[in-house]
Amino acid sequence: MDAIGSSRTGLTAGTVSEPGGLLDALAVAAVMVDAEGRISLWSPQAEELFGFTAEEALGRGAAQLLVAPENVDLVLGLFAEVMESGRSWAGVFPVRHKDGSTRLVEFRNMRLHDELGDVYALGIASDRALLRRVERDLALSVQLVAQSPIGLAVLDTNLRYVMVNPALERINALPAEQHIGRGVGEALPFLDTEAITSTMRQVLATGTPVLNEFTVGRPGGAADVEHAWSVSYYRLDDPAGRVLGLAISVVDVSEQHRASKEAARARRRLAVIADASTTVGTTLDVEQTAHELASVVVSELADVAAVDILDAVLQGRRQTTRAAGEPTLFRALAVTAAYSTNALHAADTPGQIASYAADRYITQCVTSGRPVLVQHVSEADLERIAPDPESARVLSRAGLHSYLAVPLIARGEVLGALDLGRARNELPFDEDDVVLAGELAARAAVAIDNARSYQSERRTALTLQRHLLPPRPPRRPGLEIAYRYQPAQSASEIGGDWFDTIPVAGDKTALVIGDVMGSGINAAATMGQLRTATRTLADLDLAPAEVLRHLDHTAAELDPAFATCIYAVYDPHRGDCRIAVAGHLPPILVRPGGRPELLDLPSGTPLGVGDIAFQETTVKMECGDQLVLYTDGLIETRSDAIDARINTLLALLSDPQGSLDEVCDHLLVALRDQDDHDDVALLIARARPLGTTA
Repeated sequence: MDAIGSSRTGLTAGTVSEPGGLLDALAVAAVMVDAEGRISLWSPQAEELFGFTAEEALGRGAAQLLVAPENVDLVLGLFAEVMESGRSWAGVFPVRHKDGSTRLVEFRNMRLHDELGDVYALGIASDRALLRRVERDLALSVQLVAQSPIGLAVLDTNLRYVMVNPALERINALPAEQHIGRGVGEALPFLDTEAITSTMRQVLATGTPVLNEFTVGRPGGAADVEHAWSVSYYRLDDPAGRVLGLAISVVDVSEQHRASKEAARARRRLAVIADASTTVGTTLDVEQTAHELASVVVSELADVAAVDILDAVLQGRRQTTRAAGEPTLFRALAVTAAYSTNALHAADTPGQIASYAADRYITQCVTSGRPVLVQHVSEADLERIAPDPESARVLSRAGLHSYLAVPLIARGEVLGALDLGRARNELPFDEDDVVLAGELAARAAVAIDNARSYQSERRTALTLQRHLLPPRPPRRPGLEIAYRYQPAQSASEIGGDWFDTIPVAGDKTALVIGDVMGSGINAAATMGQLRTATRTLADLDLAPAEVLRHLDHTAAELDPAFATCIYAVYDPHRGDCRIAVAGHLPPILVRPGGRPELLDLPSGTPLGVGDIAFQETTVKMECGDQLVLYTDGLIETRSDAIDARINTLLALLSDPQGSLDEVCDHLLVALRDQDDHDDVALLIARARPLGTTA
């Protein structure tokens, strides 16, 4: 009894195992037989296994109760061997169940001694089928764990590793012995261990699995390639529901992760190209286009971007072959960054002209017409990127670590370069970045070249137009004159409109306004020829209709051939104005105190049609009367009806404005359309007493 009490005390002091363990699952039965072969102890599990109650079994011979007659002698021999030699016996033996069936039972038999020296035989037995099933399940589990390509681990309730399989050793790049006894934070510090531990505690507390949790990390540190894993967590309970710990399965999905990132990167790059298609080149302005290009590449492609154009290109000069070592002049047009950074201070200020030596990367880029890629920028590289040593130090402090320059090439000509830098973005530029930057640069280069050509053509057309238009009209007897000319914003619309005031014999003055049906340099040239012809014809003091007839023949030989025109001659002595119209908008007569009148004159056909007679109308002009001549650029818009715009012009003229210059300015401010799609000429003449000039 003392021994039993001591044993119980020891169990009480230790950890008590709750029912439901492996031994309970195996239903292990215990039977004790004395030296005579009679059953002296019978466990409840024995009753379950053999069918006999303790009352039915105790005191009876074990062989007679449990063994078929033909096997009794064999059993008695084995029993004698165990009792005499003390050797244990283990094996499978057919046993007779109470219900008459025979079952194979796994036995472990051993000899026991009590304190009196008596000898007993203890038999431990379990159903063979059940035992084999458990053995198979265990063997399968062990093999699956050991050979599975999926990383598997078991953690105790304190979330410390107690088992990891070889696959997990490979996945974590850490031997099993460096896992065991440690928590995730100690064993795998490269993971987001705080989030992982929180998930494990949640599963341990609730018993609800968490499946396919995605996590990333760099097992070898920051220099290693990023890996990704899909992790699932399961709580482990024994058959009685006691929590044993946590099981984890880990699948390496790094390849899928990288493929997904590449696909996402490709989609973002396509989005950048699509964005560039709609946001770069929205205007025919070189500086604006450069700003649009710089903005579209940050922050998807670069942290810092600059656009530099060759100064010769902006000056309209063709590139010439430079001598070896000769510096190259650039003009900075745009510089921007994805975030606030001092790196911007190291770039040339937009509008500034900078000279770069032949060894500079940007010079090499435009000279060769090929990209320059510096994946990992050194201190020496910074000297070849920055404008000066101080700027190189600024870039170094800003963390610039990768650089890329791509040429801006349009129609076979190198216009400049797009400079890109990375500082906050940890990845260096690669060949894919070179391709993307080249695609964006190519698209932008065409837009920049178009803008450059447009600006050049506009300057040329405007210069020609202004050169061909008359200087300030001369003072004329009995007439006060004011005029305005405004070019269109588009180069393609400049060049067609003109006006003139020409002295004619007898103190008369010819007032001319016209609009060549075309635009650009050709229209300006045609306008100049018609103006010269008009001045020549005016010297002949021909009638207005006759002048238009001669101009019609002249226009027919020009390109473009058609033009509208009004030719009017004011005679201060007669107080009248003779007017002929060639398809032009009718003039307006404004009398003091009266409503402005749109003169109803024969409209005629445009110059250049040929063989059409023009008609002349005489209009009385008294002192103070104003004759308003204008081209369609003053009143035409893309959205309003022409009649409505003429009525607006008449209403504006009915409001006295003071001097003719003030009237001109008032009309332009009120009527000039916002998009300025056409040039406009405006000429106003006011009759004055003959003895005065203005």
